[in-house]
Amino acid sequence: MSHPFLAAEDQLIANALKIRFYPIAVQSAKGTRITDQDGKSYLDLTAGWAVAGIGYGHPRISSKIKISYERLSFTSQLSAPEPTMLSLAQELVNMTPGSFPKKVWFGHSGSDANDCVAKLVPLAKKRARMISFMGSYHGQTMGSLSLSGHPAQTRFIGSGNVVKIPYPNPYRPPFGETPRLTEQILQYVEQEVFRTICPPEDTAGIIVEGIQSDGGLIVPPDDFLPGLQELCRRYDMELIFDEVKVGLGRTGKWFSFDHENLVPDVVVLGKSLGAGLPISAVVAKQEILDVGTGIHMFTASGNPVSCSAALENIRIIQEEGLIERARVNGEYFLKRLKELQAKVEWIGDVRGRGLAIGVELVEDRVTKAPAAEKTAAVCYRCFELGLLVFYVGIHSNVIEITPPLVISREEIDLAVEVLDQAFSDLAEKKINMDAVRQYAGW
Repeated sequence: MSHPFLAAEDQLIANALKIRFYPIAVQSAKGTRITDQDGKSYLDLTAGWAVAGIGYGHPRISSKIKISYERLSFTSQLSAPEPTMLSLAQELVNMTPGSFPKKVWFGHSGSDANDCVAKLVPLAKKRARMISFMGSYHGQTMGSLSLSGHPAQTRFIGSGNVVKIPYPNPYRPPFGETPRLTEQILQYVEQEVFRTICPPEDTAGIIVEGIQSDGGLIVPPDDFLPGLQELCRRYDMELIFDEVKVGLGRTGKWFSFDHENLVPDVVVLGKSLGAGLPISAVVAKQEILDVGTGIHMFTASGNPVSCSAALENIRIIQEEGLIERARVNGEYFLKRLKELQAKVEWIGDVRGRGLAIGVELVEDRVTKAPAAEKTAAVCYRCFELGLLVFYVGIHSNVIEITPPLVISREEIDLAVEVLDQAFSDLAEKKINMDAVRQYAGW
């Protein structure tokens, strides 16, 4: 750690707030590019953990923030509401499917939004238990952490009312190779989970990621999410979709569940919603969010400046055609990465929808042994070569590709070229592994 800024940051900022993959010190960002404090430019495939969906520094967002702040810098919507929050709520109600009465809760991040789910869904259903998935990541607060099944969170017990079940991973099927993966998972829930540790009459709902993001960018079989919805309907459970990371156009649809025309009871949003400003939302059945007055509130919820940015963000996604762009460029990116897979033996799987893509690295394609250190090395070398990527997955071996939706085809080609070079450098032992090991990532 030679950069003086990073040395100072190491002394002042809590390690509890860090997950680092390489020694970058950011100065500015625009579009798909980040510039460090030495003036070096990087093509960013992370979008800051998928926050910068419309890219960095969009002029319309900058203008809207300035106008909004000058009009009303703050009001606590808990006790003195203003129109912007109402306009955003109406927009989100209109965007999400379902003819039932809906309301919206606002927060600051995906974590507090999923906390809302963990608290209010059992209260509304008068059932104590919830079901989530192994490998899932729903946040860092105690309620959202309780819903999560990610190995990075195993040090914390959380609430004991959440049962975790296997997520249907086609590349690593939890019950062994089978063409009946969806059937096996759902039968396991009904025949084992419901009969033993989580009776359906005491289970309020199931929370799921349409693409399991931090668990490894896992795309489930096409019939799984419809089957899960049918299961929830049959047992009168709420179906909750965590769209924090892949929602708002990233998959080539507004939401991941739109690919199967599903109708969730609860939709959780965050990250890219505020175009860089902190805001989250839960859009849900009215009876869930009205289960009690003042039982899940934060002073700055529905911040008027954040709400203004979120409204403009939604308009930009619509008017600039970013959903279709994500679909088309995502297909092209997948094609180029599969071409790279054909020449790199360590790439075991390439998967994704739209611009939510995972590249899983293995020691060999027969055993599929996770290649965690190689994954960290490739990410580090990409950083040195001017490309920013993070890695995720329960085995820390999946390169996550979630660029701003404005990425161009030329930038995709450049990204694949840099990845190709990084793999070549790894094969030729040109990467400083001691430097790589300083950054633990997950």
